[in-house]
Amino acid sequence: MKVRSAKISDVEAIYSLINQYAERDKMLFRSMADIYENLQAFTVAELDGDVVGCCALQIVWSDLAEIKSLAVDEANTGRGVGKTLVDAAIEQAGRLGLRQVFALTLDPDFFKKMGFEIIEKDTLPMKVWSDCARCPKQQNCDETAVIKSVKREA
Repeated sequence: MKVRSAKISDVEAIYSLINQYAERDKMLFRSMADIYENLQAFTVAELDGDVVGCCALQIVWSDLAEIKSLAVDEANTGRGVGKTLVDAAIEQAGRLGLRQVFALTLDPDFFKKMGFEIIEKDTLPMKVWSDCARCPKQQNCDETAVIKSVKREA
């Protein structure tokens, strides 16, 4: 498996991966335009030339970033693709000098296995909630907030 920064040629695969989950209410929908606009935030996992997973790291503030849009092709779940993508996002956050990464997730156990701690959502900065304004579940959010400290590179 190869993990790399996303390219323009990956947009359709990223769109498909994310929206397979969004159609089942397991992730927020992202339009093609949104993916193009945020492509530099995405990392992809490639297996035999096919994109089998994606993950975005969005900087929220000087010391905080969010892991977003983590999606793995269902035929490749359980093979470490998601863990590898999250590890890559954490490493990227460290290279950027960030102190913490967080995620809003329906699968907190996955993140807990990777050293994340569950926190109360309202402890996150208001800037985090910009996506929530567009979410159809905003009044009945079923996601759990998780956070992890990052080793910053010198």
